[in-house]
Amino acid sequence: MADIQGHIADDRFAKMSDLLSGSLDAGDDVGASVSVTIEGETVVDIWGGHADEAQTSPWEQDTITNVWSTTKTMTFLAALTLADKGLLDFGAPVATYWPEFAQNGKENIEVRHLMSHTSGVSGWEQPIVTEDLYDWEKATSKLAAQAPWWEPGTASGYHALNQGHLIGEVVRRIDGRKLGTYFAEEIAGPLGADFHIGLDPAEFGRIANVIPPQMAPVDLSNIDMDSPAIKTFTGPAPGAEAAWESDWRTADIGAANGHGNARSVARIQAIVANGGEVDGVRLLSPETIELIFDEQAYGTDLVLGEVVRFGMGYALHSEALPHIPESKICYWGGWGGSSIIIDLDRRMTIAYMMNRMVDSLLGDMRGANLHMAAYEAIG
Repeated sequence: MADIQGHIADDRFAKMSDLLSGSLDAGDDVGASVSVTIEGETVVDIWGGHADEAQTSPWEQDTITNVWSTTKTMTFLAALTLADKGLLDFGAPVATYWPEFAQNGKENIEVRHLMSHTSGVSGWEQPIVTEDLYDWEKATSKLAAQAPWWEPGTASGYHALNQGHLIGEVVRRIDGRKLGTYFAEEIAGPLGADFHIGLDPAEFGRIANVIPPQMAPVDLSNIDMDSPAIKTFTGPAPGAEAAWESDWRTADIGAANGHGNARSVARIQAIVANGGEVDGVRLLSPETIELIFDEQAYGTDLVLGEVVRFGMGYALHSEALPHIPESKICYWGGWGGSSIIIDLDRRMTIAYMMNRMVDSLLGDMRGANLHMAAYEAIG
């Protein structure tokens, strides 16, 4: 069996090591890390496999990878901390903080609409290329100028690549720091967590490059090319290989370019699971955490085409997670398979970060099997 490194502090979770080893043996994973926290304490911190597709370099304790949309959960935390400080009102118009946003019918869009994918601004209008995402002023100015693609607040439409720019500009207008800097100084730094939105080139040697998924062919003959889904996924449409590029790694893309591992993701999100405090570091009040569970949308997402229930940022428990027992949870994940489950009833987080991507936006059985094993462990 594939060798698994790290530690499991509670033998009840031993199955998770077996699952990771089996996934590596089967080739479902190339390299991955898994972590579980309970009441803010790390009880599972394991990793195995390789950091490269050729399988010449082992996945190490400090290996990090691009986790795609799992990054969004860090962006949500940044906004929540500002709300906790009384500096951000989710019910206020975005233009209260970012006046230029009140163009083309967007004057009544509220911050909560940005958080919950209901703003109608789920991507950039054409023309747009991936490189434009690296230019903060250009990218945010384009978003401020365009019109929404559906009536704001009436439905969710997944803000795949631009949610970090939308929320991040609100953060910048309030605090003065860009999202990645704010996150590093106010969240990751105090927690000693190895997660980055905008990575220092000095850390590039630790990266496990993502392995692009085998994409299924798409029949475009019956697809409305003017639909929010098509406009979102083509505005712009970077391949997974974009994550290999230095400009992508160092940019501030709070929706998609976060670099970390399961240990850092689980530790940071334990703030939510553990009542706002981990190891004496308090970032949120219980009252602010409750805002996460204020349901904003529940139905078929206009971009994902799947039923999703969104609260304030995070997705909330619904039929979309049939393998998770009914509980007060919030969660999200990243393109290709990464995932983070945050269970407030059990004060538990479950994180899985990997480099081999599958053709999925909403996770796959690798993560689901690990989630179920964690729940089996605690009964």
